[in-house]
Amino acid sequence: MFIDEADIYVHAGTGGSGCKSFRHTRDVKGRKPNGGNGGRGGHVIIKADPGIHTLREFNYKKNIKASRGGHGGSNNKTGRDGEDSYLFVPPGTLILNADNSLVVRDLTHINEEVIVARGGKGGRGNAKCTNAEPGKIGESIHLHFDLKLIADVGLVGFPNAGKSSLISCISKAKPKVAPYPFTTKAPVLGIVEFNDKEFKIADIPGLIKGAHAGSGLGDRFLRHIERTRILVFVIDLAGVDGRKPWDDFFSLKNELMLYNRELNDKPCIILANKIDLPLAKDNLKIFKSKIKEHFFVISCKDKTNIDELLAQIVKLL
Repeated sequence: MFIDEADIYVHAGTGGSGCKSFRHTRDVKGRKPNGGNGGRGGHVIIKADPGIHTLREFNYKKNIKASRGGHGGSNNKTGRDGEDSYLFVPPGTLILNADNSLVVRDLTHINEEVIVARGGKGGRGNAKCTNAEPGKIGESIHLHFDLKLIADVGLVGFPNAGKSSLISCISKAKPKVAPYPFTTKAPVLGIVEFNDKEFKIADIPGLIKGAHAGSGLGDRFLRHIERTRILVFVIDLAGVDGRKPWDDFFSLKNELMLYNRELNDKPCIILANKIDLPLAKDNLKIFKSKIKEHFFVISCKDKTNIDELLAQIVKLL
């Protein structure tokens, strides 16, 4: 299951208490304090792990606590520091303070990490102060995770346009492919290898009109193309669902503009798909007259012009 949002509570460890202890010796008059300091509490640290692609774990793991610091001991022995608690998220995870929506960190780089809650300081032992002190309480924070996939190429299109067929054709990703809309219900990532080059491609679930405002969960899907370097518009040239292919293209461009104008500034490739179908051949002339930009005519079934498409993607990247 692909999960791209999560809310969790994290609690850093409390610092260990300082020790109250005295040393008795024959040659020193009275008692000499020798209580050691407590260790700090464990931090809560979040790290971007390239081996993780979803926030699913945090559907079940809502409260995370780091361990407390060890107490100080006699003879000036300092307590051990509490063990840090590491949480691993996919690269591209935006971490927000859920209470005020402020950004804590945007983890866009592999192995990037941030301390989101610091462990409490250990209390001082009586060797350094009059009375031993208790450890400080660690920080607590309510966090919201918002995952935005990081990919080189993002496939966008209406339902049943052939995006899943395309990613299955050019990568080892195997999303469900079926001749009805909304087969893909979550983004799918694939790795494409072509002419000694490699790039990551994301298949975004089909969009519908009003996607920018949340129709069909469109706003949740659109955020996954914000960090792609290239957009690939996949158009059903055969219009098997009764839509006009040229209208699909203009509608997609409009949805992207309404969601985030910067998306239309990204380099893009237009694919007129399903040329193997008779209706697509009939629509091709009209499509050429309506779309003034360069586009590729492809068929995932017959692999028509697939190599030319991949060469263009590699060139743009």
